[in-house]
Amino acid sequence: MASGNFAKLFFTLICNKVYCSSLGRDNGLGNNYVWAGSLESGIHIATVHNKPVMVIIHKSWCKSCKNLKPKFANSTEIQSLSKHFVMVNLMDDEEPEGNNYAPDGTYIPRILFVSPKGLVDHDIVNEDGSSQHKYFYSKPEQIAKSMRKALEKYNMEKFDV
Repeated sequence: MASGNFAKLFFTLICNKVYCSSLGRDNGLGNNYVWAGSLESGIHIATVHNKPVMVIIHKSWCKSCKNLKPKFANSTEIQSLSKHFVMVNLMDDEEPEGNNYAPDGTYIPRILFVSPKGLVDHDIVNEDGSSQHKYFYSKPEQIAKSMRKALEKYNMEKFDV
């Protein structure tokens, strides 16, 4: 029994070491969030800890991105929900290639959710937004609503706001 607990503790410490050593920059989205250092490390952490991933794709020169950043950074609701996610923000050249992270276009900013198994979930969209730009969010309330939807979908029932 004690060896099982030791093994769990050891595994947790190793995972936390990997997690902490791969922390990313906030890129203006708020240093009060824990950011994964890359998409790859974020997905790895999510699979180990059985958490969904929230991926924010944005550009340094984008006016809509600049408008969203302070709202996102200051949202206590998003901050509270973020504890249940692995948070990834990809700026400029960090944007992944291919259609998986741009299912309806390469507009920015885009926010997508990835399952705890590492699969991009194209069903979680901004229900209050444009039907042509389903992953575009301009308000923290819209983001929080999709975060709750992701937590419900992946049976993360015990979350607090």
